[in-house]
Amino acid sequence: MWRLYQFPLCPFSRKVRLLLSEKGVGYELWRENPWDASDEFWALNPAGRTPVLHDPERRIALADSRAICEYFEETVDKAPMINGTAANRAEIRRLVALFDENFFGDVTMPLLHERMKKRLVLRQPPDSRILREAMKLAHGHLDYIDWLIDNRTWLAGATMSLADLAAAAQISVADYLGGIDWAGHEQTRGWYSVFKSRPSFRPLLSERMEVIQPPRHYAELDT
Repeated sequence: MWRLYQFPLCPFSRKVRLLLSEKGVGYELWRENPWDASDEFWALNPAGRTPVLHDPERRIALADSRAICEYFEETVDKAPMINGTAANRAEIRRLVALFDENFFGDVTMPLLHERMKKRLVLRQPPDSRILREAMKLAHGHLDYIDWLIDNRTWLAGATMSLADLAAAAQISVADYLGGIDWAGHEQTRGWYSVFKSRPSFRPLLSERMEVIQPPRHYAELDT
């Protein structure tokens, strides 16, 4: 059985969890906070970041969410998430990088630092200026997703792909932390509502980070 080392608000772990669930791959959750990672965890991933997927019986350790997703794309035929022509696959990978890097850097990372790490680890109040800037940048990202939905069935094309999983994972964490204003983003809101209703997504909505509670709308399927 695979062990997935993660913590509830890690967007990259969420992306991997969505992929594994869509593909029907069984796994166990192992909690690993990045700010107090164990020696065992550092031995599995010298970068010290979640997620890490470990099968102790087969002595396989996979680190980095994109590497993990690519591994299962190559080894599990069910529910392909990087598919289509070479151009389609390149577009999927482009969007995954956009959400993993740009959305995370602009929105999710500052929200995690200000509303999670400062509260749980540093014992400091959040910086309202940084929070306002993150929410402002979130609007720009949602505008782009609105445009994608206006022109495509799913974010990267006609079928659901890893791009949708990557975007939903980042948005879900930002939404949990109160960093998403859905006003004026009906296209993205509709796409996200459909995604939230999928069986693979439902377990994420029920999880809570200690002390930090999400807004009331977070787990509602029509949000």
